[in-house]
Amino acid sequence: MLKVLSSIWALLVGIVLIMLGNGMHFTLIGLRGGLEGFSATALAVVTSGYFVGFLSGARFTPSLIRNVGHVRVFAALGSFMSAALITFPLLAEPWAWTLLRILVGFCMSGVYVTAESWLNDAATNETRGKVLSAYMIAQTLGIIGAQGLLTLGDAQTSVLFIGASILVSISFAPILLTVAPTPQTEVTRPMPLIDLFRQSPLGTIGIFLLGSVYATQSGMGAVFGTLIGMTADQISLFVAMLFAGALVLQYPIGWISDRVDRRKLIFAASLIGAASCLCGWISGEGLWPLMASAFVAGGMTTPLYALFLAYTNDFLSSEDMPAASGGLVFTFGLGAIIGPLVTGWAMEWAGPFAFWLVLSTTFGAIALYALYRMTQRPGLPASQTESYLGVIPTSTPVAIEAASAWAVEQAENERG
Repeated sequence: MLKVLSSIWALLVGIVLIMLGNGMHFTLIGLRGGLEGFSATALAVVTSGYFVGFLSGARFTPSLIRNVGHVRVFAALGSFMSAALITFPLLAEPWAWTLLRILVGFCMSGVYVTAESWLNDAATNETRGKVLSAYMIAQTLGIIGAQGLLTLGDAQTSVLFIGASILVSISFAPILLTVAPTPQTEVTRPMPLIDLFRQSPLGTIGIFLLGSVYATQSGMGAVFGTLIGMTADQISLFVAMLFAGALVLQYPIGWISDRVDRRKLIFAASLIGAASCLCGWISGEGLWPLMASAFVAGGMTTPLYALFLAYTNDFLSSEDMPAASGGLVFTFGLGAIIGPLVTGWAMEWAGPFAFWLVLSTTFGAIALYALYRMTQRPGLPASQTESYLGVIPTSTPVAIEAASAWAVEQAENERG
């Protein structure tokens, strides 16, 4: 493992730094927006803007890279993102923040595409699983660490936005100053949604609903905390717990998924997520019950994303997996755009704790649909399924295609 890390350390350091900056900005939007008097609906639109940009970046960055090269795209996107982060406190208007979030989302998606291309090129068939795992852990640790950095400043000032901008700016130095061959970036065209639904109804509907859950948690969690009067430190801890749950529970759920009918595990994880969110709703403003609910709900979301990808791949040929992966990422993004808008409207109409009700309802819908699908198609024996893909919701089709190829190879090795 140390040999693997030594070859990609610069990229991992850069990813941790940029996730520190991006993670700070995600929570800052809710904190500063509340201080500026933005409504829950306005902040929901701002949150959705990020995912509009993210989807666009995943679609267009490969073309940019082919035209001008990895290094230039990487540096340009980093510069735009750093500038956008500084601009937030200067233009404290919902419309301006929405445009800035679209820009940040586009840049982050482009950075992921570029970084994941480099990672995939640096990995061999033997090391690809370890490389991808290290990359996913670096991302998650960066987001969690960002919440700690938020306690060092005051959201009423520009200091934290400037700090996030600085982290993003310096994150590119380890990567751009490291001599490494320029990789090829080719992303397969996404499978049309109707074809994807025919191949895997549960994967398509489930990942759409899960996109809503993920965007609501990551984008509206800080808004919820602000509206119920949490302190900045408590909000930072609340958001950190969402991602800490994902870090802790990803591996055990992945281990189980390779040994049981994945639909049963999807049903169980969704039911646990729904129950934890109901607990968050009935707990009132009790701090530690809210933290526990966040830990469990976040801990179900990321593994479910990987489960839907693995489950869909179980019914596909290896030739169709790349296109299906792109289709699933797109479907997830659509859910991520819609989810915060629904949640923001519900919080505006029914109060801040509608945050938990929307999450619980969405988790419950996933569970019910999984239960329904179990009556429509026989499950595959665990011995015939592909290996679990340990990917997280911020992954682009580049990483998911690489993970799919690795999963197929692992499954063939185990069966052989």
